[in-house]
Amino acid sequence: MTAAEALAELGVRDDTLTAEEKATLDRDGYLPLIGVLTPAMADCFRARLDELMREEGTSAASEFQGEAGTDRLANLADKDPMFALCFTHPRVLAAIRHVLGDEFKLSSLNSRAALPGQGLQGLHADWGKAVEPGDYSVCNSIWLLDDFTADNGATRVVPGSHRSGKRPSDVMLNPSDAHPDEELLIAPKGTVVFNSHTWHGGTLNRTDKPRPAMHSYFTRRNLPQQTDQRKWISAETYGRLSPAARWVLDIE
Repeated sequence: MTAAEALAELGVRDDTLTAEEKATLDRDGYLPLIGVLTPAMADCFRARLDELMREEGTSAASEFQGEAGTDRLANLADKDPMFALCFTHPRVLAAIRHVLGDEFKLSSLNSRAALPGQGLQGLHADWGKAVEPGDYSVCNSIWLLDDFTADNGATRVVPGSHRSGKRPSDVMLNPSDAHPDEELLIAPKGTVVFNSHTWHGGTLNRTDKPRPAMHSYFTRRNLPQQTDQRKWISAETYGRLSPAARWVLDIE
């Protein structure tokens, strides 16, 4: 299956994103898509993640990596049919396509819940080196399963930093410090927000509850995946996925 065939089957067209949305993504390096999940769907996702965390216990995120101060899960593409939406939703894929071009694939589908009193990250990009504007290797999406507020560890971003050709550590003594141009992503649950080469980081969760989100992370098709989908996808999951979804996972 070709990229054009797969994306067409999944409902991705040139006008799936508006010209204004594409311009915002180009200018700011992120684009909130409100209501990709209904509040009820977001609650179902969150409940399933809670179940998986209890089931997996100390082995949670063993397919990828843990992070102190958070609850993490990995390899979610293989753990419930509902999560396929995170790598097949046409508006999401249209944004990925706009950043990376047609030849992309899912790199990983994980979750991260910042625990009370935890979750602060230094500003970073999701790639190991600075890139020239437009020469992007990865594109991440954050699926908000709770409202992102000023108090619960919402992600901060530096608009336009993806076009700087630099990393935060190139210009900041301490990337955990506040940046003069940073903005806090305040948005309702069910929103999907994009960033990767844009400088970003989780903030401190000052509430008494975890703040959960999922990350569907995409890369150019010629680059390695964070989670080797051919290794981790079960025969059962493979059998229920459409050919187009298998193309996105690069497991045809």
